[in-house]
Amino acid sequence: MSVPPTDLTGVPPTIEPLTVSPAGVDDPGEILTVGPAGVDDPGEILTVQRAAYLSEAQRYRDPMLPPLTETLTEIRAVLAGVPETGVVLVARLGTRIVGAVRAGFDGGTARVGRLAVAPDLQGRGVGSHLLRAVEAACPDRVRRFELFTGADSADNLRLYRRHGYLDYAHRPLDTGPGLVYLEKYRSRAGG
Repeated sequence: MSVPPTDLTGVPPTIEPLTVSPAGVDDPGEILTVGPAGVDDPGEILTVQRAAYLSEAQRYRDPMLPPLTETLTEIRAVLAGVPETGVVLVARLGTRIVGAVRAGFDGGTARVGRLAVAPDLQGRGVGSHLLRAVEAACPDRVRRFELFTGADSADNLRLYRRHGYLDYAHRPLDTGPGLVYLEKYRSRAGG
């Protein structure tokens, strides 16, 4: 059986296809596709985002984390600014959106955020796939990637560091352990 190519519309074809085998899926060889979010995707993006960030809300005892309070209108507004102000990508398994990520442009910096993977697929490479794809989808003028996560989010920190992100700042908050800011510079070769 041949494997269909990954749909990377608008994303340079440097991302290898990812085959995932989620529990309970009849086709264990389903291919994860990554591509730009479309006008019909905000509702599913919001659903995945809320499901993914629920564990963070529990960890920090804060149900008001911005990814959980963001509205459908706000996600539509982000998509309306693409591609001038940033990029929004979704990962699909079949027709189901199972992940999303976005990056906003600020001069030569891309601020990566809202990396979210459906809870049943976390730890299977979807987050890594999305992170590589959003970096590749940013225009050449972007030389630096920046993101942040909670200081107690060990899995997130491990993911980002594994992909070459380095800590550059820590921001304390009124409650909890604060935020860790990480950055990565794009190599001259483009990745």
